[in-house]
Amino acid sequence: MDPLTAHNRLHDKLDELEHILGPLGQRFSSAGFELALVGGSVRDALLGRPMPDLDFTTDARPDDILRLIADWVDTHWDIGREFGTIGAVKSGVQIEITTYRAEAYEEDSRKPVVAFGTDLDADLVRRDFTIGAMAIRLPSKTFVDPHQGFDDLIAGRIRTPGAAADSFSDDPLRMMRAARFTSQLGLDPVTEVEEAMTAMADRIEIISAERVQVELVKLITGIDPVAGIDLLVRTGVADHVLPEVSGLQLETDEHHRHKDVYQHSLTVLRQAVELENRYAAAQEKAGMADDDPQRLRVPDFTVRFAALMHDVGKPATRRFQPGGAVTFYHHDAVGAKLTAKRMKTLRFDKDTTKAVGRLVELHLRFYGYGDAGWTDSAVRRYVTDAGRLLSRLHILTRADVTTRNKRKADRLAFAYDDLEERIEALAKQEELDSIRPDLDGRQIMAILDIEPSPLVGKAYKHLLELRMEHGPLGPERAEAELRSWWEARGQ
Repeated sequence: MDPLTAHNRLHDKLDELEHILGPLGQRFSSAGFELALVGGSVRDALLGRPMPDLDFTTDARPDDILRLIADWVDTHWDIGREFGTIGAVKSGVQIEITTYRAEAYEEDSRKPVVAFGTDLDADLVRRDFTIGAMAIRLPSKTFVDPHQGFDDLIAGRIRTPGAAADSFSDDPLRMMRAARFTSQLGLDPVTEVEEAMTAMADRIEIISAERVQVELVKLITGIDPVAGIDLLVRTGVADHVLPEVSGLQLETDEHHRHKDVYQHSLTVLRQAVELENRYAAAQEKAGMADDDPQRLRVPDFTVRFAALMHDVGKPATRRFQPGGAVTFYHHDAVGAKLTAKRMKTLRFDKDTTKAVGRLVELHLRFYGYGDAGWTDSAVRRYVTDAGRLLSRLHILTRADVTTRNKRKADRLAFAYDDLEERIEALAKQEELDSIRPDLDGRQIMAILDIEPSPLVGKAYKHLLELRMEHGPLGPERAEAELRSWWEARGQ
């Protein structure tokens, strides 16, 4: 990144925010307090990234902060008062103002011990990385950079203001943040940072699962999630937060096409990111409605995390065959369970956990299509089983082709092109996204003259099977099939 471009971006952003920075800085200055725009807000301004919220730091205490802004902001809250933070919204912009502080974790504590400070430089030295230890003093708009964070940002380095070991000891979550910035910003940790992460990897266990999850989501949805994951794995941090992924390094896949399953999984993740953008662009070009359940939102955590986790069932299912072959039968089902278990441990919500697990479970379903061919019934089942995840399953299945054999790769791509074309053709004839029997439960009860009971469900399931196998039957044929089924049961 060019230094001049970065400075111009910063000045442009400060001018754009003058309606907030000017009055707010003047209020604190007039009351005898310091105020500075700080951390990620300054970094993002230099990078030209979106700034959905603004972070400030001050020597004023929480009560003083509230007194100074209460009649100026549109709304405010003090949910973070214990940690010195007051939140507010002004002209549609969310802001947080935090008292200078020094955070540290006790040896076995999951919560930071907070002590308020009185000096900006002392506050900055306790921040995670030099790229987050820059500030803009207000209202003078003086750039403060005691730890050369600007130089590190230009050079693409992740470095801590003080000793890396001290920084990670104060807040072990910073090790996850290092990997997140590697993914989000394309930065590389300096040797000292990586060595400290390796030496202190187990300390991440004192951090709550919820906080780890937040950083993991940001990492996975970054521009280069492979780089972030690889940093976690090679430093050993992944052994404590994603042990299923680091464990893949031990496995060789059944086709011997990759150094190990771990490298294959990183390739699948990389290709999923590329395909995600391609599919999203195609959906937009086709005019797919925003509320369509198949519409992708880039970046898409669900498909990316499924790509990373799709083979985690292989270690538990590895079997050696005569002649040196290795098999991983049923690793899809086992992997789905392991993925769901890990996501539950990391406190992911049920819907996301279910979606990622389902993709892992289905990621092998396509194989065999090109060789044996599928009936229309099989295509319907594929679509029905994928449901709202069909677009993501398309991406995962295509991304899972990492063979260096161009002929085979082309054959698989052609086969999947054919499958998608058949899905589209069938969709024009019938509503594949919501396949239902030709008769509903009330009609079944009326025709058979029965009350609500498990028999209604069995009849419904029978008609659904016929619908899947033969396509739409129509009311008359469906009724005939239902009566035939009923008579065959001896009812």
